[in-house]
Amino acid sequence: MRGCLCLLLAAGLAQAGEYAVLSTGFRLHADRHERNGDTITLIDGGGSIELSASDVAGFEAEDPPPAPPPAPTPEPAPAAIPADPQTLVAEAARYAELPVALVASVARAESGFQVNAVSPKGALGVMQLMPSTAAGFQADPRDVTQNIYAGALYLRQLLQKYDGEVATALAAYNAGPGAVEKYHGVPPYRETRDYVNRVIRDYVRHSRPSPATPAAGAAPPQPAR
Repeated sequence: MRGCLCLLLAAGLAQAGEYAVLSTGFRLHADRHERNGDTITLIDGGGSIELSASDVAGFEAEDPPPAPPPAPTPEPAPAAIPADPQTLVAEAARYAELPVALVASVARAESGFQVNAVSPKGALGVMQLMPSTAAGFQADPRDVTQNIYAGALYLRQLLQKYDGEVATALAAYNAGPGAVEKYHGVPPYRETRDYVNRVIRDYVRHSRPSPATPAAGAAPPQPAR
């Protein structure tokens, strides 16, 4: 992969372009795309990203995005939730109405699902939340359940803020909304661009159906979702 697809905020600078609609339902903005066999390269002024053609459902012309729907008032998180971090991530993703694979890819990139992870900058837990970010959701970042739920809700908040632009939301999760606003999109930080690329590729990979070889005489299993 070469660099990172730098996505512009929908409310930022107006540019002609298109959206690649992924098989997962998310859209990625690009100036243009090229196809070479089974590979599609999305090209933007800030870089490019390569995807398998099977992961791209189609392309749409760039239009002003509709106003995001008002955020629903979340109900309290379930009182009894399994302690396994990966199970908690799946439950929190459904609670935040986000794809499980997307939230899991963020958790995998942030901490590898390590409950006690602490970054040099002080980010904590599975979702690597700064204490100030967790406080905005009235969550204790040292509590694994609260950490994961707050991280999923924060990701949802960023996706709403940036009108569903997944790469922009991921960049804000990694580098902060201030950096995204300063550069009108994914900032030119190597760490952030690598992070966005890694999460998107991981998300697409884990969203594909998992083929399995059925036992003799057994009914074929349904694709994993």
